[in-house]
Parts: sequence; C-alpha cells; structure tokens
Amino acid sequence: MFDWLKNINKDHPEFWKEYVSKFEHKSDRYVVISTETSGLSTSKDVILSIGSFAIVNNVIMIEDNFEAVILQYKYLHDNGLSNEFIVESKMKKLIEPDALQLLIDYIGNAIIVGHHVHFDVEMINAALERLDCGRLKNEALDIDVMYRKLHDINDKQFSLNELCGIYKIPISDRNSSSEDAYKIGLLFLKLKSRLHIQ
Repeated sequence: MFDWLKNINKDHPEFWKEYVSKFEHKSDRYVVISTETSGLSTSKDVILSIGSFAIVNNVIMIEDNFEAVILQYKYLHDNGLSNEFIVESKMKKLIEPDALQLLIDYIGNAIIVGHHVHFDVEMINAALERLDCGRLKNEALDIDVMYRKLHDINDKQFSLNELCGIYKIPISDRNSSSEDAYKIGLLFLKLKSRLHIQ
C-alpha cells in the first residue's frame, strides 16, 4: 500500500549513494554507451556486454573506456544462446552486480550518448533494480534523434549502419559493443558540431 514509502527508506548500496552525490555539479564529460543484449525486452532480457568510451573536449578518449562481458549463465541456458561469444571474447568477464557497480562508477555524472539510447538506459535501469538501486540520473543524447532533428525528419528512424554510411564511417564485419560505441562516438562528434552543441 505504501510502496513509495519503502523506496524513500530503502537502504541503497554504497556505490549508488556515491553515484547520486556526483550530481551536485554538471559534467563536461560525455560517455558513449553500446550494449549487446539477449533480446529486446527490458523485463525478460539481460545485458551480455557493454562497450563505452568517454568524450572530453570533442576528443574520444580511447584510454578512458569501460568494456565488459557480463556472465549471464541462467539466461544463456534458458534462451539457448551460444557461449562462443563469451569464451572467445578478450573483454573482461564479470558477474552482473560487479559489472553494474564498475559501470556506474565509470559513468559518474557524465552525459550518456548512444544509438537508440533509451533502450540501453532502460536495460541498465532494469539491472540496477535487481541490485536495489534507483534509476540512472544522467542526461542522455541519442544520435538518431540528433540526426533527425538536424534534417527535420519525423517519420523514419536510422540504423547505426545507415548513419555510418551517410557520414562515411567504415563498418567492420566484426561486431562488438566497443566497436559500436566507437562508431557512435564518431557520429556524435559530427552531429554535435552541426547542431552547435557545446
């Protein structure tokens, strides 16, 4: 009956309290995020991998990155997904609670950038809910929305590959969340300058 009261009094993990305290100041750092998931349902599916880079002063900071494969044994088994990706990947392999804590520490109060970023944010929020945390507080920018705003297009969405084609960004055959994050970062910088975003 008093669910809102439970949320107010809920004792969040320490890393979450530290994250929330960072929003007293506005950040000039952007964090580009790309996730690979087991499907498109925020209630039933999970994040399998995350790739992320920071952008500061219009430069993609390659060294300032976060990437991880999240070990989701139950979902891999239940959904019949191959574990070939997990075995072969050179990325850091973490269980979901550890990956989320490191990701939240990494993002801080940065502005999140992505392609159809609302989905990435909702998948992260669903995972945070499993850890008794709140929802992400970061502002988020979507490169598809930015492109459509620039060209006044309301009746079509653009895939990441379509946007890469428009801006002549090479597309590799190998697909990973980190490679996608890097492409999103390049597209963001092009669109940011055309839209005169500081």
